[in-house]
Amino acid sequence: MFLLSDILSAVTLVGVIGLIVGVVLVIASLVFAVPVDERAAAVREQLPGANCGACGFSGCDGYAEALSKGKAKVGLCTVGGEETAKAVASLIGADAGSFEKKTAVVHCSGTCDVTRKAAAYQGEKSCKAASMLYSGVGKCTFGCIGFGDCAAVCEYGAISVVNGAAIVDRDKCRACGACVAACPHGLIVIEPAIRHASVMCSSCDKGNVTTKACKAGCVGCMRCTKACEAGAITVMNEHAHVDFDKCTACGKCAEVCPRNIIKMI
Repeated sequence: MFLLSDILSAVTLVGVIGLIVGVVLVIASLVFAVPVDERAAAVREQLPGANCGACGFSGCDGYAEALSKGKAKVGLCTVGGEETAKAVASLIGADAGSFEKKTAVVHCSGTCDVTRKAAAYQGEKSCKAASMLYSGVGKCTFGCIGFGDCAAVCEYGAISVVNGAAIVDRDKCRACGACVAACPHGLIVIEPAIRHASVMCSSCDKGNVTTKACKAGCVGCMRCTKACEAGAITVMNEHAHVDFDKCTACGKCAEVCPRNIIKMI
């Protein structure tokens, strides 16, 4: 039988061992502690915490650290907007400058009224899943699939699917880029919110193929390039592209587009 003294000795031994281990852990935590950058921590409190990466950094922590060390520009946080830019600038003693608002744009006009279906889809109502089956259910293999993966990931309720195609509410959009990552066809692009021309189609098929698939698809006719005096539009891979830095928002390209898919937004 165990004596009471044996039990007490065992308990005492365990207690002493626990105390020693505790002291060792405290000392280790002090020795190996990572110094906290108080300035970066203060900047981090001003950021919205979306961790979307739209600023070009790994997340809010990475952006805050870069800001505190003067290695990043103020105003890159599209989610926080101008208010956040001013708060951060005041905190680190920098010039907030002019904040460039951005917005997501869906480069597809392929609603149910203008597109043709290639097959009846019976699987999971997901753009990603449907894209694995002949790039979707429509004749145009570049167009919006319309199951709303982009809307599902938008935390701000800025995207909805109307008549088979995704649209963006620019007033709600924070340009976080979550929808960009969710679209399997790469139709969504973050663009400047200032007025500019944008081609609302992503088809790279030849004109005759596009015409059979969608009544609103770009056919690469190059009328827009001839009309643009600023040289802001080029046609590559049977598809018109706009250089936002060159675009003067004159609207001439939109006027001559026979398919009416160049919009001034």
